[in-house]
Amino acid sequence: MIQRLGFLGVRTDSAETFAATVALYRDLLGLRPILDRPDAVWFEAADETQIHVYGPGDDDHAFFTGGPVVGLVVDDFAAARQAMVEAGIEFIGEPQRAGGSAWNHYVGPDGNVYEIMGSMEATAGHG
Repeated sequence: MIQRLGFLGVRTDSAETFAATVALYRDLLGLRPILDRPDAVWFEAADETQIHVYGPGDDDHAFFTGGPVVGLVVDDFAAARQAMVEAGIEFIGEPQRAGGSAWNHYVGPDGNVYEIMGSMEATAGHG
């Protein structure tokens, strides 16, 4: 079951749109960067939802195409992922794990990229 939105990520196609998007979140909406690199700036909202902005030089997120990527926090990451695999949902790579969390991007039936996210504790015993 989805608990909440946990992530919003966008990838820009030019240095100008990257700078303008970063300025929107930082200068106009008042978010403080929690990561600030030449081609990636991450922000965190008051509820700890992260907003990531990737520039054209960030190759790790080249699959972010066509619009924002939304991360959905689920109560049982492993069970949700397994049900989605069984239903034929295409995942992008294997699950990633860090800082007590697990996540995996997928392509929705509408062709857009999304992500499921959950705690490592919820994935215990689910390999």
